[in-house]
Amino acid sequence: MARLPLLISVPHAGLRIPPEVAALNRLTAREIAHDGDEGAWEIYAPLKDHVAAFATSDIARAFVDLNRAEDDIRKDGVVKTHTCWDVPIYCHPLSAELIETLLARYHRPYHKRLTDLADSGVIAGVDCHTMAAIAPPEAPDPGCPRPAVCIGDANGACPHDWAMALADCFRETFDGEVTLNRPFSGGFITRHHAKEIPWIQIELSRGGSASFEIKGAQVLQSLSAWIARISRQS
Repeated sequence: MARLPLLISVPHAGLRIPPEVAALNRLTAREIAHDGDEGAWEIYAPLKDHVAAFATSDIARAFVDLNRAEDDIRKDGVVKTHTCWDVPIYCHPLSAELIETLLARYHRPYHKRLTDLADSGVIAGVDCHTMAAIAPPEAPDPGCPRPAVCIGDANGACPHDWAMALADCFRETFDGEVTLNRPFSGGFITRHHAKEIPWIQIELSRGGSASFEIKGAQVLQSLSAWIARISRQS
């Protein structure tokens, strides 16, 4: 079976604390996991065997958020001071030099890899995430229930009919509401790398009774149907 001509990005599946800040960390293992995309590795890693290109990181989102711009200095920005649940991360503030080290060692290499893989014969990039069923405090929709699936095209990171087609493919596969650009329209990865190839973002709710294995199979089915559909349109 031919691989799907897609570049899959899974930036928030990691749990590792960068050694440069380990002595300053005050988060528990549970808090680190809760700030990241729980279930993302189990859901999306099997796609490696079905797509042309795949990128991920083992660094936890709480320490370096690969889906933020380098100049995003909010407390839930690229190098955070607080988790998305508003939990303080460090014993004391990081120095500018240490922040630069984190960006140089973890953030920039990930984005260089995405840029390099964009030239590997793929037709689109898909940035893959999971989201809390009820939005955390540091979110665009704090306290609100989330849909089963949110597709984000960053209002132009890919052709709009592609985004609508992908949402339709997920509606055929997943139970529950599938939205477009609500509550997320697409993060830094989707917007920044759209200058290279079309990009789109997937957010799956961590709610519901389906296992990670089932959700992963549903994602593969949805992406396969999507590629078939947009290939017929071109």
